[in-house]
Amino acid sequence: MLDLAALALALKEGPVTRVTIAAHDGSSPREAGASMLVTPTTTFGTIGGGALEYQAIQAARAHQGPPRVTRIPLGPALGQCCGGAVTLVTERLTEAPTGPLHAVSLDGSPMPLAVKRLLANARSQGALPATQILQGWLIDPVTPPKTPVWLWGAGHVGRAIATTLAPLPTLQITWIDIAPDRFPDLPGPIQLPVPDPAQAVPLAPRDAHHLILTFSHQLDLELCHRLLTHGFASCGLIGSQTKWARFRARLIALGHDPSPITCPIGDPALGKHPQAIAIGVAHQLMQSVAARSSSPFTLAQILHGGPGV
Repeated sequence: MLDLAALALALKEGPVTRVTIAAHDGSSPREAGASMLVTPTTTFGTIGGGALEYQAIQAARAHQGPPRVTRIPLGPALGQCCGGAVTLVTERLTEAPTGPLHAVSLDGSPMPLAVKRLLANARSQGALPATQILQGWLIDPVTPPKTPVWLWGAGHVGRAIATTLAPLPTLQITWIDIAPDRFPDLPGPIQLPVPDPAQAVPLAPRDAHHLILTFSHQLDLELCHRLLTHGFASCGLIGSQTKWARFRARLIALGHDPSPITCPIGDPALGKHPQAIAIGVAHQLMQSVAARSSSPFTLAQILHGGPGV
């Protein structure tokens, strides 16, 4: 899948070479559709690391001309333990594609009817096919709009969660705290320092997923209050069962139905280290994102009664 945001950054250096796993047989370091963008100085994305990626980067920086298709048996060619083979497509990009699909001829042939149909269905119905080589053409979906995640708090747990989620290409993280010096130097998240974070709630898209873990219980409660009024896709609050019992009573007193909020969040079986908490919270969030894309279930419905942090 072609990441337009990453491509826009890479194109600032000039033409970009893209390496895509178009297909694989047997075990493979990444799935079909995984790709990386290679510039003279850096790379964006990964096709699985190791010897495969190293050689692909070197070949990409030397690549000129039309797209090239290479099938690589991972064991015999690279000495890797994976027993499969991957088919790589290496191509030069000078601009971002338009439309929901990236389609390119690999052998110079005109666009076949089967590819035209896929393009038409993608444009009219939003039906995105899997990455594949079809009748001499590479067909690859363009990254859909990213899922908004609003992370409230840049303390130890907030930093661990941001570090865990930031590499995921399908998420756009907005990170809120009271001052710029609260944030670490972490690429990816949009940092939003606000002296009173609750004032930022109206800026959030109503389909955003929220994780509340600030330094203040009073601020946590105010965020819950304002978000229940504003609307959201899901909302998780860090804390104990005792904290949630108190919050629940106060939110009811404010006229809210607090059931859409999930508290506690995380998995206590993983421990209380910030990174362990982050792993549990990230897993729950990705369950919520996946469930929302295929059903109307909320995070509270999926995780109701889950263990606390």
